[in-house]
Amino acid sequence: MDSIASGHNAQAGLTAYKVNSLTNLDTADPVDGVVVWDAPRSLWNGAMLAGAVFLAPLYFTWGAVAVFLALSAITLCVGHSVGFHRRLIHRSFECPQWLERIMVWFGIAVGMGGPLWTIRLHDTRDWAQRQTDCHPILRHQKPVWRDGLLYLHGRLVLKHPPGNDYGSEILSDPFYRFLDRTWMLHQVPIAIALYALGGLPWVVWGVFVRVAVCTTMHWYVSHMAHTGGGRDWIVDDAVIQGHNLPWLAIPTMGESWHCNHHAFPGSARHGLYPEQIDLGWSFIRLLEKLGLAWNIKVPANLPPRPGITPVTERALSVAAPGQADMTGKFAHSEW
Repeated sequence: MDSIASGHNAQAGLTAYKVNSLTNLDTADPVDGVVVWDAPRSLWNGAMLAGAVFLAPLYFTWGAVAVFLALSAITLCVGHSVGFHRRLIHRSFECPQWLERIMVWFGIAVGMGGPLWTIRLHDTRDWAQRQTDCHPILRHQKPVWRDGLLYLHGRLVLKHPPGNDYGSEILSDPFYRFLDRTWMLHQVPIAIALYALGGLPWVVWGVFVRVAVCTTMHWYVSHMAHTGGGRDWIVDDAVIQGHNLPWLAIPTMGESWHCNHHAFPGSARHGLYPEQIDLGWSFIRLLEKLGLAWNIKVPANLPPRPGITPVTERALSVAAPGQADMTGKFAHSEW
């Protein structure tokens, strides 16, 4: 009877932790591919960086800096961390559709890409890094400067890529398809509003500086969180592990607790242990108190996940009771 229950738990764990949008994984290859120049995104990122570098010193005011900080915090937290990542990609909580759409709009306002592009990029990387090997760009093996150039100006084209099935709820939504086609243009109404309120300094710092910093930071966090840092869990047989970066917890809204996220990707909470600041989780808890979020998933109420191994004594303290049955002995401690 115990073995039957364990089998059911393992199957539930595999289902809960699968990479949601990908298909044809039996024939897909995460290694064989080339990086090509992504002209539209390269020109976009280059223009935003140039505007930030050359215009920001000329239009510096403390009010403009405050606008940069406020808009960065709102779009990164409400949009990228909660709207895009924890809701749209991982479905780690439920909320009204109108609220999801608002949060996803804030996600494209960050200036990195549309919702379908973001799901495809995230899930392809997630799947590839779980394999025993993957393309070097997904392993962040290059020197930092070159890795940044490849990430911000290039696009990986796999010879045998996985297919994409976003699900009818997302793919049939005309609003999300519209956002995916027009994500760059949404900086225009933001710029008009900022100009009306604070003139050119607010436009330069609220659009050019904000988009350049947030886009570059997104790449940098991805690079750092996959190359070194603290860990409580190991994903068995994965070529790339996630790492926890406490010093980036606040500017990333909790996204830098990346080892936790690799272990429990379906969790709405990334900062799982004491003193792990997670502002995205705090926002979800606020939504819950307002009656706007429910069925919130955390490791304790997710099915136990097969294929992960704890490496610290505290690791299992946040997991479901059956998680201990899914793991072997502790690996060497890294805490």
